[in-house]
Amino acid sequence: MKPLIIAAIMFFAASATEAQNLLNQVKNQVNNAVGGNNAGSSLSNDEVIRGLKEALNVGTNNATGKASKIDGFYKNAIIRIPFPPEARAVESTAKQLGMTKQVNDFVKTMNRAAEEASKEAAPIFVDAVRTMTINDGLTILRGGDGAATNYLKGRTQSQLNSKFSPIVKRAINKVQLTKYWKPIVTKYNKIPGVRKQNPDLDKYVTDKALEGLFKLIADEENKIRKDPAARVSDILRKVFG
Repeated sequence: MKPLIIAAIMFFAASATEAQNLLNQVKNQVNNAVGGNNAGSSLSNDEVIRGLKEALNVGTNNATGKASKIDGFYKNAIIRIPFPPEARAVESTAKQLGMTKQVNDFVKTMNRAAEEASKEAAPIFVDAVRTMTINDGLTILRGGDGAATNYLKGRTQSQLNSKFSPIVKRAINKVQLTKYWKPIVTKYNKIPGVRKQNPDLDKYVTDKALEGLFKLIADEENKIRKDPAARVSDILRKVFG
């Protein structure tokens, strides 16, 4: 992990006094390493803090922006929501019964519901970043790539789920997901001897939508750590450069 990133994360790694001492120590090391030939390269405490917060906010905003646009889920192979795994037999049988179009429409509308719900995710992630405590930063400090994302997930998964579920439910109603599901599962369940299927679509789409968002956030976090082109502001370039 780069020294400047460590400096930023150290601020959240202990009590206020301890964090200040640690930050000053690491900043001195950073300034000695990068400031010898450039007197203006030293960082203030405020710059380090702003850089870390902006990195997290840029990452979450980019991720939710990508997920919430049309085809943000549906045409992204990494986060595309597939037919429910527990109902794969339904998918296969429905296609054999000539319902391929209905199956495809069902998958598309599931992803549309996730895209619709993702529009509301950005402010939730902003609040999560804002409420991060100093001691919790130890988890990030000890981590590598994706550490901040894992921290956010651990701290906000339950809250996000409770806030996301009604959004997904409304989105599912908006895109009329059950209109595509009911004919498929009804026809399947009429086949003699099959195990009746009726997955909880609200929960399935909610879980997959959140899983997809966190994958995108992890990708954005790692870009900022490694790719200069992802540092889209002066403060990001200064802190993470």
